[in-house]
Amino acid sequence: MSEIRATTISDAAGTGPITLTGQSASKAWVNYNGTGTVAIRDSFNVSSLVDTGTGFWTVNYSNNMSDSNNSVTTGANQNSQWPIAFLYAQGINAAYVNLNYAQQGTADYDSSYCAAHTMGDLA
Repeated sequence: MSEIRATTISDAAGTGPITLTGQSASKAWVNYNGTGTVAIRDSFNVSSLVDTGTGFWTVNYSNNMSDSNNSVTTGANQNSQWPIAFLYAQGINAAYVNLNYAQQGTADYDSSYCAAHTMGDLA
């Protein structure tokens, strides 16, 4: 069996990281607490999270997507909420995504556990 060990993998010029071309990987993701003072627990390619109202947040990308034609997968958990509400991408943009946590036709909710992943091409 072969084994490869490395501390750094660079591009051909040795000046930067390699670029994913044939593979598909999440270009941005965030795990955050959406209650009280919102806080990012962990993220990749996310510069900030803005609380824009009860059940509404804007996730800003560090490096923009190439356009607004990307895919956002979301999830949230509110243990005391019944019936179940859903976190969904309400607006997708090259620089950010707006998220909303609500049950259709009823009130919006803050959630203590929210997550979103963005798939697409970086600018």
